[in-house]
Amino acid sequence: MKTIHRIAVFLILSTAGTYLFSGEPPAGKALATFGNGCFWCTEAVFDRLEGVDEAVSGYSGGAKGTANYKKVSTGRTRHAEVIQITYDPDVITYAELLEVFWKTHDPTTLNRQGADVGPQYRSVVFYHNEEQRQQAEKYMAELDKAGIWKNPIVTEITAYSAFYKAEVEHQEYYRLNPNAGYCRAVIAPKIYKFEKIFKDKLKKKKKY
Repeated sequence: MKTIHRIAVFLILSTAGTYLFSGEPPAGKALATFGNGCFWCTEAVFDRLEGVDEAVSGYSGGAKGTANYKKVSTGRTRHAEVIQITYDPDVITYAELLEVFWKTHDPTTLNRQGADVGPQYRSVVFYHNEEQRQQAEKYMAELDKAGIWKNPIVTEITAYSAFYKAEVEHQEYYRLNPNAGYCRAVIAPKIYKFEKIFKDKLKKKKKY
């Protein structure tokens, strides 16, 4: 009976937008949580970086009871579509992850990335500790001062509270659906540009 119960719990956690991480990374690893548009895109980007062990699509910023795709898509849950990144800080630093974060989306458009509109697509950094907060704020201030974009950066920098893993059909979406219309029109061009800019930071052996 206990075995059946454990299997049932595992299936629930694997297929629904359900609480996954309390914020404690595995030994020797660190966590980063970013929202920069549709998580189908951002997962495919960060998963290609050397030193990133895992990039998981999910929701952060709202309550557990509203952490599912249908409710988050209404734009009324306070959740953002995010990527929870588990990485090796001896291989890739948080500053390097921030660089990829800001260079792979438009941080000047409020609650929007391209055709994806709503607060769930907002630009946001959920910091896990004071060092991450300071690095994110410093990096953003330097970018604003440099005037790289015509409009000011509107990225939200806020304390991490919880991460809720998205439904199974949203995990590794680009890898599993490369010929889907959104993947071909939006994600593939984004990946192409990303790999040209960050070619020295890519994994030697690609998953896809």
